[in-house]
Amino acid sequence: MLINTFGFGQEIPKKSKVITPVTTTDTVNVVVDSLVKLPVNLKETDSVKTDSIQKKKGLLEDIVKYKATDRVSINQKEQKIYLYNEAEVFYQDLEITAGIIVIDYTVNTVYAGRIKDSTGYSQAPVFKQGNNIIEPDSIIFNTKTQKAVVFNSKTEQSGGTIISEITKKENDSVFFVKNGKFTTSENLDDPEYYFLMRKAKLVPNKKVITGLTNMYIYDVPTPIGLPFAFFPMTKTQTSGVIFPSFGQDSGNDRGYFLQNGGYYFAISDFVDLAVLGDYYTNGSYGMRLESNYALRYKFRGNMSFRYENLLNSERGFPDFAQNTIYNIRWSHNQDQKSNPSSRFSASVNLGSSQFYRQSINQLNNSNFQNNTLASSVSYSKTFQGEPQVNLSLTATHSQNTNTERIDLTLPTLQASVTRIYPFEPKEGPKKGIIQNINFQYNVRGENRIQTTDSLFFKPEMFDNARIGMRHSIPLTTNFKVFKHFSMSASTNFEETWTLNTIDRFYDTTNQEVVTRDVNGFDSFRTYNFTTSVGTTIYGLFDFTKKNKDAKIQAIRHVMRPELSYSINPAFDQYYEEIVISADGLTTTEFSRFEGSLFGAPDNRFSSSIGFSLGNNFEAKVKDKDSTKTEPKKIILLNNLNLNTSYDMAADSLNLAPVRVTGGLQILNKKMNINFGMVLDPYALDNNNQRVNVFNVNNGGSLFRMTSANVNMSYSLSSKDFSGVERPDNARAMEDNLRSGGRADDLFGQPEDFADRRLTDDDNKEEKEPDEFYNYNIPWSLRFAYAVNYNNNQRQSQIASHSLMFSGDVDLSPRWTVGLSSGYDFLNNDFTFTQIRFERDLLSWRMNFSWIPIGTRTSWNFFIGIKSSMLKDLKYDQRRQPDLRF
Repeated sequence: MLINTFGFGQEIPKKSKVITPVTTTDTVNVVVDSLVKLPVNLKETDSVKTDSIQKKKGLLEDIVKYKATDRVSINQKEQKIYLYNEAEVFYQDLEITAGIIVIDYTVNTVYAGRIKDSTGYSQAPVFKQGNNIIEPDSIIFNTKTQKAVVFNSKTEQSGGTIISEITKKENDSVFFVKNGKFTTSENLDDPEYYFLMRKAKLVPNKKVITGLTNMYIYDVPTPIGLPFAFFPMTKTQTSGVIFPSFGQDSGNDRGYFLQNGGYYFAISDFVDLAVLGDYYTNGSYGMRLESNYALRYKFRGNMSFRYENLLNSERGFPDFAQNTIYNIRWSHNQDQKSNPSSRFSASVNLGSSQFYRQSINQLNNSNFQNNTLASSVSYSKTFQGEPQVNLSLTATHSQNTNTERIDLTLPTLQASVTRIYPFEPKEGPKKGIIQNINFQYNVRGENRIQTTDSLFFKPEMFDNARIGMRHSIPLTTNFKVFKHFSMSASTNFEETWTLNTIDRFYDTTNQEVVTRDVNGFDSFRTYNFTTSVGTTIYGLFDFTKKNKDAKIQAIRHVMRPELSYSINPAFDQYYEEIVISADGLTTTEFSRFEGSLFGAPDNRFSSSIGFSLGNNFEAKVKDKDSTKTEPKKIILLNNLNLNTSYDMAADSLNLAPVRVTGGLQILNKKMNINFGMVLDPYALDNNNQRVNVFNVNNGGSLFRMTSANVNMSYSLSSKDFSGVERPDNARAMEDNLRSGGRADDLFGQPEDFADRRLTDDDNKEEKEPDEFYNYNIPWSLRFAYAVNYNNNQRQSQIASHSLMFSGDVDLSPRWTVGLSSGYDFLNNDFTFTQIRFERDLLSWRMNFSWIPIGTRTSWNFFIGIKSSMLKDLKYDQRRQPDLRF
């Protein structure tokens, strides 16, 4: 039976007209909770704004880029990609280059290794992630966990290299190393030394922490080792301990010592501080503070304080002595572009007069011959305008280490106004005597102190201070006379202020002349007049007129004669006459300004005629190079000057001594010669006093030479012959100069080889061995010769006569020998002598310095690693010089 199921369905209504909707108002009030924030739009109506369940990451978080030269093979079944020959893979911050690379997607790993060819293995992998670079034989890296296993890797860390059999990369900041070799050698295939680390933890660019480790030298184990070790690897400036040098002093029974040990403070990128100390078992000790600072485009400088408390022998012994010495140094240089209108500079070297002579620190050994210490701190300011005003403040210090006398100016004030031409034309050059009239204003004020080493930095040093100020207004003009003569005339007015005068009188009770200091303002005024006329005369001796092929073609002689006249009035109003005897018959004159800062005005009228002559000699020589058409100019005599004067107002000895000075350069300007002499026209009596009789009228020559001096310096090097130049140790020479010594090494070099700041080894270019090295050995040689002659009172005495020399020779690419010495011809003995040896041991360096003779006989031996990271790994042995009081 068939049943019609359609009848059970709902009946479809028929179509009818549209039902219009009816809008009604709900009478029920709806209250919205004030704690619920209404949505701004419909998109915010969802109560769940953010899904707390994160989306599942894909297989790779970034695009993998890869390429290879020979073959790129994709195995869909193994889900691997094979790259062969010069393969490269880039994934996020990961870069891998290798001979062969295999990418396995199933386990998220990348394998990189070498390829084998006819020469062995080549194209070793280079793994780079961020700033870390590893060069292994092979590596397996997991792209998901970022972990890796590295085989036979070489990792450079802050100047050192870690060669490891197996390295496990835990994450970006932690590596574990097994059987690793840490070295600073450049030859990584066969390092001359390394530290074998059985197990170690590496934090890149920060540190290496290892267990049992010991040093190997050319794969030979040494007993130098530690149960654990810490190697800092930071690339930034870092504070740390400075290990001292040790030794024994047997010369003065000071016992064993630790020297130049302390701590380095890396305060900031602009300033640092090193605190170093010395200690001897007999109680002697020393301290050094060294600081460097710099601000780019502004200024740079350094400061140093050195103090030593020296004990000789032991307390209670008859030869026991104690002495304290110190030295302060400061150097400051301002960048010229930082402020063109003002400048501040400082060069300070002050302290105990016997510091360099008694110091037991080897760093000061080469400066013990310093005879003077000098300092200057200055500030200058320029005020632009018309006229321009210049202002400067300067504090100076001069100290004689032999006499222990100290001269200070605290400070010196100087100000000046540039020249003012009141009659200059509005346009065009100035012409004539009137238009060239000019004047200016100068002022100089000083607070001058003279003291001794024992009173330095004590209140008593100010007892003899002299304070004064001098104002001067010079009025000058210049003009031409007879076309070829230049004439000038000037008058100068000066007013001097002082706070220190004297009062002098005769004490009838004690029958003596008494001088008393008077403090208070006082002043005096002076003036003078000077005029001069001069010209330039050229003389030419032409040798080509007789012989056109003459080697010396011409000699030119330039003369600059000048005749001057000056008047200095007598200022008698500032002088008084006093009685200096009990009977009142003997009198004398004095000025209350005697002993003041600028002295007393002259009470003697002078009317002097002066004469000076300057000479210069040059030659034109035919050049050896036939291709050059112009002759070569050679300076025969740089200068030859003489001057004298005649005082027409003097009662006797009117003619002043003739002073002669000169200088020349010879041997291709390698030798500088300077000389001078004083020629006196007057004779001496039987008491060796000058008398008003010309020497020629007394049976002598026209002039009597009272003094003479000659100074010569000569430098020569292999560059002058073979073109091979030997670099100088600039930093050590700079330290010599900062300490008040010479800019060269004629007095020797600093001997603290452990102080890396005194050497240029890190900046020197590596010298490759040469098959014909003996034909171009680099060397340098320096000489300095000086002689002084005195004959003021017929003593005919050579005051000083010495020769100093210094040289360095590179016997081989890694052997250097140096010598600094001299000979005193007056005492027939050698002066300070220093012999130096230096051996470049690739990653190591060895130095030996020896002072074999003299009062400072000593030696210093050093061997250590060049790298500044391991500079504390060293052996330093020395013998101190004997301390002499």
